[in-house]
Amino acid sequence: MSVKSPKIQRRPISGVFLLNKPLGISSNAALQRVRWLFRAEKGGHTGALDPLASGLLPICLGEATKFSHFLLDSTKRYQTTIHLGHSTTTGDVEGEVLLEQAVPELTQAQIQKVLTQFTGDLLQVPPMYSALKKEGRPLYELARKGIEIEREARPIVIENIQLLSFTADSITLDVTCSKGTYIRVLGEDIAQALGTYGHLTYLHRIQTGQFELNAEWTIEYLESLTEQEREALLLPVYAPIDHFPKVQVPEGRAEYFCRGMESNIDHVAAAHAVVFDGEKCLGLAEITEKKRLVPKRVLNL
Repeated sequence: MSVKSPKIQRRPISGVFLLNKPLGISSNAALQRVRWLFRAEKGGHTGALDPLASGLLPICLGEATKFSHFLLDSTKRYQTTIHLGHSTTTGDVEGEVLLEQAVPELTQAQIQKVLTQFTGDLLQVPPMYSALKKEGRPLYELARKGIEIEREARPIVIENIQLLSFTADSITLDVTCSKGTYIRVLGEDIAQALGTYGHLTYLHRIQTGQFELNAEWTIEYLESLTEQEREALLLPVYAPIDHFPKVQVPEGRAEYFCRGMESNIDHVAAAHAVVFDGEKCLGLAEITEKKRLVPKRVLNL
């Protein structure tokens, strides 16, 4: 007769952990592992990485989830390797070989010239192997059944592409891009512009918004720490909105702010601000043209 493990006692802990997600597990599986280690009642990640991708996956715990969309919408930076010569059904090494074509002899100058075509404002057609939905069904479910449907191209921004290295049949890039960019599709498109086919063999996220990867902050590292040591690694609950100006709530108005009520505020030339009562963060507010402090996300701490 098997003995069940004791049920973990969850707690209302809040903050942000910058996880270095490993290869081979989904973003949700990584999230649940981090939640378990922190014994957090609530948690969410801020932009999924495929199981075959690794790197920075900010995890918002507790009240920090109220600000997670600011990281979902933020600029991302990746390092990726495109293997040239054939494409796959998924655009990466997980898929089956689809098309093959010889790789022309490439020079650094030729590659750099092609990369300039893929910077700035672009339109990108999402891949069939994606979590986008058609009539409530993820596209990858249709793709696995051999069904392909027309997808509308969506606007993306490639802020920068840097060539890190190349071989006779591969190129490695550093890419800074907007949310919604599929690096797999970008890799295929670059390969096609080089006169061949291609698919990703490596994808590693090194930056999300203002946060950069700390390679040491893995699940295994968290497991090696005491609970107190883990908590010391958490960024403040307001970390996803730390780039906004910070203001003190008008004297005597903290309770009203927490109830969602507006207040007058002077000398703040900003559209949004992180609101504090002393050292305590109360939440995020909009500041109107009439100098009204309007609560938008109120923390329950």
